[in-house]
Amino acid sequence: MIDLLVEIGTEELPPKALKKLSEAFTDGIVAGLQDAGLQAHGVFPYAAPRRLAVWLQGVPVRQEDQTIERKGPAVQAAFDKDGNPSKAAEGFARSCGVAFAALQRVETDKGAWLVFRQQQQGQDTADLFPAIVEKSLAGLPIPKRMRWGSGAAEFVRPVHWVVMLADDAIADAKVIDAEILSIRTGRHSYGHRFHAPAPLEIAKPSTYAEQLGGAYVIARFAARREMIQRKVEALAAELGGKAIMPEGLLDEVTALVEWPVPVAGRFEERFLDVPQEALISTMQDNQKYFALVDADGKLMPRFITIANIESNDVAQISAGNERVIRPRFSDAEFFWNQDKKQPLENRREQLKSMVFQQKLGTLYDKSGRVAQLAATIANQLGVDEKLAVRAAELAKCDLVTSMVFEFTELQGAMGRYYAQHDGEPAEVATAMEEQYMPRFAGDELPSTATGRILALAERLDTLAGIFGIGQKPTGAKDPFALRRAALGVLRILIEQQLPLDLADLLDKAADGLTPQLGKKPDTQEALDYILDRLRAYYQEQGIGASLVDAVASLKPTQPLDFDRRVKAVAAFRALTAAESLAAANKRISNILKKVEGVLPETVNASLLQVEAEKVLAAAVQAQQGKVLPLFAAGAYEDALLSLAELREPVDRFFDDVMVMADDAALKNNRIALLNQMRGLFLRVADLSVL
Repeated sequence: MIDLLVEIGTEELPPKALKKLSEAFTDGIVAGLQDAGLQAHGVFPYAAPRRLAVWLQGVPVRQEDQTIERKGPAVQAAFDKDGNPSKAAEGFARSCGVAFAALQRVETDKGAWLVFRQQQQGQDTADLFPAIVEKSLAGLPIPKRMRWGSGAAEFVRPVHWVVMLADDAIADAKVIDAEILSIRTGRHSYGHRFHAPAPLEIAKPSTYAEQLGGAYVIARFAARREMIQRKVEALAAELGGKAIMPEGLLDEVTALVEWPVPVAGRFEERFLDVPQEALISTMQDNQKYFALVDADGKLMPRFITIANIESNDVAQISAGNERVIRPRFSDAEFFWNQDKKQPLENRREQLKSMVFQQKLGTLYDKSGRVAQLAATIANQLGVDEKLAVRAAELAKCDLVTSMVFEFTELQGAMGRYYAQHDGEPAEVATAMEEQYMPRFAGDELPSTATGRILALAERLDTLAGIFGIGQKPTGAKDPFALRRAALGVLRILIEQQLPLDLADLLDKAADGLTPQLGKKPDTQEALDYILDRLRAYYQEQGIGASLVDAVASLKPTQPLDFDRRVKAVAAFRALTAAESLAAANKRISNILKKVEGVLPETVNASLLQVEAEKVLAAAVQAQQGKVLPLFAAGAYEDALLSLAELREPVDRFFDDVMVMADDAALKNNRIALLNQMRGLFLRVADLSVL
């Protein structure tokens, strides 16, 4: 076994891409080793602003010898009528570089074939490693590569050194001599740009991280991230607060520094009059600071930044960061004060100049349609229609404020603040922000009735409109985020228990679009698209596709009802009777498909001759009395659990009764019985799909 190390030393790598680049680099090398028949016992990735590296522990020193086999033409086609090798056979032999006599025969279940077998000696792993690294580098997710100097090499940033070592733990680690990205490999790395700028000779792969640590570089991304999180939490506690540390910001800061040192800063308390979302946004997005909040979640006039240097004068670093943030906060303060001078309602006219989509009109047009649809939904749910309409009319007005123009990610949140300042009802103000919920998978859902209605109406208008003009999303393009919109609609309807019918809502949305488009758009494609998202929705919950398909085959259009059916089928499938009854439903389905004309539905008791069919008929009749009220109440799980009692009479029926009897009356009566029974199951799902 040997250990391998590769380090690509660069100028500062893009911080938002560093983690992904490291993962891809490591995965590419591991895959390359596996393709060569090699596997490391341990894989340790390293990623810092100026380096990507991988230590591979315990890799076989060489490949095993392999038998290479090439399959040629069938023996039947390998000889002509005189028994001489055919042209195809001779051509195959030439392509293998041997005479025809060197080929062998192999017998398979599809006949005999000519094959060429050759023993290939395994290569040294160290000889294979440079090509594996080069292939991994070539496959990195780099949107645009750059060139530097006079060379032809291309990479995400200029490369200054490459370390490549092999260590068998007996002799000293040796440099694997190669040229990677126009740089000759060696054993010299570099530590921190300021604290340890001199060349650093790496002794062996296993000492790499320790040696860099001595040179003020925490090479492992995860270790550096954990250190930053721990130090920020500790400093925040000293300051009497708690740091806000989004995962993305933590990753980005980790990618910016090699030797993290937390430094506290402060800003004037007067800025706290500005909505804290604006201040937090500029701290995180522009300055990469960690904002601090108190025990009540209120923003404190403090922040923590991460320096990349051990300074003898930390106060200078703190003062510099305070100086940089002050003008940004002043801008936010100015925008806030200016925007408050004009109420949201007065900004509606400005929406007439903002195009939503060329064929679907402006945001003003859209807000009118959404208000109309919101009123319909409010009436169906029995909640205040006026609040829903008011929220819809004001929903997009914050988009024309100076604050949202500068901080686009604050749309909705600033709408809430401006609505509160204007004295709008509390639920209307909250709906300004909740209209965008859920923003992403797993995000919170609207908490108010008006927020839920606005979120639904907004998405349904977009879905009906974009599909109505034939601009449905493709695999690569979804400019209006219709996938996210569809999942948002489903989550709100299902998880917030809203008994609304999607087909009806989309039809109402189409009514609103009719004046704009000159005709009423067809919404069937939009409906199918939304319902298709249910597969992914339930997959995340561990519910298999076949259960979803069993319900979807009946085409229910109320997502809440769909959810109850899926949960019922999932519970039913866990029963011991499920497999037998699913098979019986499949068998019944196949029988009924062969019946020509209208299926009989009425069972004539006088035509029941065999005991097994009498028992099944009685059981079906008894179940009808039990489950029909349950179906009416939407208690699908209880209904299926009751129908599971049909297992034994169904099994006995198929054992003892000939359905397709010669006597037409008997046959039709038995078909009617099976049709009745299957009809009960079809009130929930098509179990034959299972």
